[in-house]
Amino acid sequence: MSTTNTSGRRKTAVARIYLGAGSGNITVNGKDYKEYFPTLPLQYIVTQSLAVSESLASFDVKVNVHGGGVKGQAEAVRLAIAKALVELDPEAKPALRAKGLMTRDSRMVERKKPGRRKARRRFQFSKR
Repeated sequence: MSTTNTSGRRKTAVARIYLGAGSGNITVNGKDYKEYFPTLPLQYIVTQSLAVSESLASFDVKVNVHGGGVKGQAEAVRLAIAKALVELDPEAKPALRAKGLMTRDSRMVERKKPGRRKARRRFQFSKR
């Protein structure tokens, strides 16, 4: 089996993954994913696509991720892995879609507007 590469995005984070046959190793930016994502919820997010498709120990994943924060990066990795699994096995798509793992979350930070302190926050007003 050759290596499959896909990308996933969330907010401003972009993850490129290379998925190949292996024993379940996940490497993120040259580190083990448990070292890169130290908390259990983030580790769960990264491995969620593999767990749903029941192929946790049958693929090695090499990830390059940049931009955004750690949560956005973890969710970008999750989407990229799900897309790669569907590319290899189209029958896994219904299970992944049922869990919401095939949909790109397109929510982004709203831009700051002129004359405001933030995107929607107005300046404090007092009549005195």
